Amino acid sequence: MHTSPVTEPHALGTPDFDVIIAGCGPTGAMLAAELRLHDVRVLVLERDTEPVSMVRVVGLHIRSLELMAMRGLLDRLLAHGRRRPAAGFFAAIAKPEPEGLDSAHNYLLGIRQPVVVRLLEEHATALGAQVRHGAAVADLRQDDEGVTVVLADGDRVRARYLVGCDGARSTVRKLLGVGFPGEPARTETLMGELELTAPEEEIAAKVAEVSATLRSFDVRPFGGAHRVVVPATAVGDRAEPTLEDFRRALRAVAGTDFGAHSPRWLSRFGDATRLVDRYRVGRVLLAGDAAHIHPPAGGQGLNLGVQDAVNLGWKLAAEVAGRAPEGLLDTYHAERHPVAAEVLDNTRAQVELQSAAPGPQAVRRLLAELMDIPEVNRHLMAKITAIAIRYDFGPGPDLLGRRLPDLDLEHGRLYDRLHRGRALLLDRTGHLTAGAWSDRVDHLADLTAALDAPCVLLRPDGHVAWIGEDRRDLETHLARWFGPPTG
Repeated sequence: MHTSPVTEPHALGTPDFDVIIAGCGPTGAMLAAELRLHDVRVLVLERDTEPVSMVRVVGLHIRSLELMAMRGLLDRLLAHGRRRPAAGFFAAIAKPEPEGLDSAHNYLLGIRQPVVVRLLEEHATALGAQVRHGAAVADLRQDDEGVTVVLADGDRVRARYLVGCDGARSTVRKLLGVGFPGEPARTETLMGELELTAPEEEIAAKVAEVSATLRSFDVRPFGGAHRVVVPATAVGDRAEPTLEDFRRALRAVAGTDFGAHSPRWLSRFGDATRLVDRYRVGRVLLAGDAAHIHPPAGGQGLNLGVQDAVNLGWKLAAEVAGRAPEGLLDTYHAERHPVAAEVLDNTRAQVELQSAAPGPQAVRRLLAELMDIPEVNRHLMAKITAIAIRYDFGPGPDLLGRRLPDLDLEHGRLYDRLHRGRALLLDRTGHLTAGAWSDRVDHLADLTAALDAPCVLLRPDGHVAWIGEDRRDLETHLARWFGPPTG
């Protein structure tokens, strides 16, 4: 079948679904759940037939934890993770947790990535999303009415929209033909779980010696084996690493392979840094690693993808329902592309600061001194954890475009009111209502809310879309974000 990423004049059949999502990782599963909150018919296509065996531990940062709290998911994740202080993320420079981060969730949650995927997929399917495992995208064609997806087994399925959440080597992105500019990998790192025969005290002593100057090296006990992270001896090898690759890399770095044997899983990752030109081409969109890749410095990758999903979900749902105001879906690119660009920049900076060369080490020492200034430490932490994001909604108070923290209310907390994925008018005057938008926007009159504004309009992703108390101005902004009034 011919792949055509541009709009064609004739429809190829009635859509079976509203949205097809390629990839059921954290981004795809979160997006599926967000869409189902608005009754969108969703099919998720996952290439793998079984969950991945790689048990990578990831960190959920403050903003992602806030989003999970908004959807009532946080307690489920907390039961499987470990809380750690929100400190030491930027280039692994050891500094204490900053004061004044302005969040009810000021911590990092260390959790296994397969657990995150499983919980989010269970959440999506409980809401009614369909997930098909062992279904790899092979081709796509879009037209005026939708997108036809051809699977590797020859089956075809059709939807009004397709979202590629299929990772760094995204098939959807390649078929779409969008540019993916950036820098190729200069270094690569091997990571895996292996059994080691060397005594534990010998391993610990060697790790302490080597990691003092080589921060990308680590070996530590994990689940009855050892988690090994070691620089690769060659860059650009696309093949999956072997046990001998690990042994060779360990000998090159530590002078010993510690008697490595019996690997449970082996992987490699590089420091390539790339960002797509466009997040949307017609009826096909990209999210997560399909849209941006970068080194793992600061642990931002999974978080960035989940936040993409929450930004996109309600907008795409409004488009499907036919009530989206003009240009709403395009704000997905306008808002998330600059955020990803900033993440790429800060990861580039962190990689340089982790170099053993004299120049980067001198800059690292200088930055470590500057981070003793509380405002500097807090600024960098807010950047890494994504709570510093301010979308450009035009002129207005500083709060406009920012996310609202989880405020104490007269009854409960703010994020408890956002579980359904709807917008919210938080009214401290008691005189305003959502009016003809009440089918899309909830209203909460709470004169006790700790908010330095008379009223705020929150989008479903928790960002402040309007501040004020004038009814006509409110209605203008309700229409701007949520379409024409009902009736």
